[in-house]
This record gives sequence, C-alpha cells and structure tokens, in this order.
Amino acid sequence: MPAAIVTGSSRGIGRAIALRFASDGYDVCVNYVERERAAERVAEGVRETGREAVVVGADVSDFEAASGLVARAADAFGDISHVVNNAGVDQHVYTADLDPASFDRVMDTNVNSAFSVTKAALPHLRDSEATPSPSVTNVSSILAHTGAPIECHYAASKAGLLGLTRSHARDFAPDIRVNAIAPGHVETDMTADRTPEEAENERAGIPLERFGQPSEIADAAAYLRDAGFVTGETLSVNGGELMR
Repeated sequence: MPAAIVTGSSRGIGRAIALRFASDGYDVCVNYVERERAAERVAEGVRETGREAVVVGADVSDFEAASGLVARAADAFGDISHVVNNAGVDQHVYTADLDPASFDRVMDTNVNSAFSVTKAALPHLRDSEATPSPSVTNVSSILAHTGAPIECHYAASKAGLLGLTRSHARDFAPDIRVNAIAPGHVETDMTADRTPEEAENERAGIPLERFGQPSEIADAAAYLRDAGFVTGETLSVNGGELMR
C-alpha cells in the first residue's frame, strides 16, 4: 500500500498533512521530537480513516536519527511513496542578540533535516511504484521570499529549502518529483504568541483578510503529491500577501 513520511507531524501543519494523506488512502509515518502523546493522537486519527500509522520519535536534524526514522517506516509499510519535510523551529530575535548556536539549531532543524530524510528515503522512493510518481515536498515559508528582521535564521533556512528543492528536482528527475510549499501566515500554535495588535497588523496585509488554516496547506501538499507534471516548483499559499 502507498505510504508517506511526514516529519514534524505531531501538531499544526504537519498534523493536517498527515491526516489529509491518510484520508486520501496513504499509510503515514508520524514523526515527533518532544510531543509523543500528541503524535499518538495523530496516529489514532490516521487509523480512524482505515490506514496504518507508525509513530517515530526522532530529531531528524541528525542524519542517523533521520535514517532510523526512514528504516522504521520502511519496515512498517514496505513502501515509501512520498516524503513531506515539515519539521521546523522558529525563534524571534534580532541579529544583534542572536547567538551562533541558535542560528545553527534553526538551520539544522529546518534545512539539514530535509536533506537527511530525503537522502535516507531516496532508495525507497526510487523503488516505489507510486502513481503518478514518488515525490518529496518541502515546507518552506513566505519569509524565504521576503526576509524577516527578527528571525533572519528562520528566513535563511526556509530560503535554503527552496534551493534544495530545485537542486533535488533536477537531480532526481525524471523518477521523483520534488516541490516546495511556501505558506504565509497560518494559524498554528507556533504563531499563537501574537498580541491582538500584531495579529491585526498582519491580517491587514493579506488581501483575503484572514490567516490560513493548516488544512489549506495540507490541500497544497495533496496537490503537489498528485501533480505529475510539476517539479522544482514552489507553491505559495498566502492569501495574496505576496504576489510574484
């Protein structure tokens, strides 16, 4: 049966993608670092659709841990058709106050993890008979295009994902498609620390006059999974906040 790995899927966008893939007929490897109970609840949601789930705690910024995650998924499902690299961390701090260790942590989690999971999964993706073809989707951000004054490391890491996406799309073609999603402001617990004033200011810059929902990013992930003639692209899902 077709199966997918979704990193960082115990909450937010990753959770929505895992549940959407399950509802579309995929077994899902649910990944977490600290939120085991939340990940187990996501797995329960997957199983309620009639699909299988395996829960793997792994810090996928570490290549050995990422390889172990992929091995567990392959053992459980026998096939890996799609990978969604969603694991990520954020931190609001100006460069003057940003220490190098924090910069490295964000880059490791947001970029290195996508490289590590993809590299570990590559032999399985090449063996997959997925229709239209196996795929990798990297979850980037609108900040990859705009930059950010108080989170340069986050913006840089998400921009790095776009370069990785295009490079892997060329490297793995024609057998494996690789694309990215660049969400705008989406309502998750990672963005719940806004003050009402901050939220209103952000909303005012969005032509659709609202924040996105995790399910809408999951819709984009499902589209890219099934879009057989799309590779090396970045799908912006931002309510019109950035039009290019």
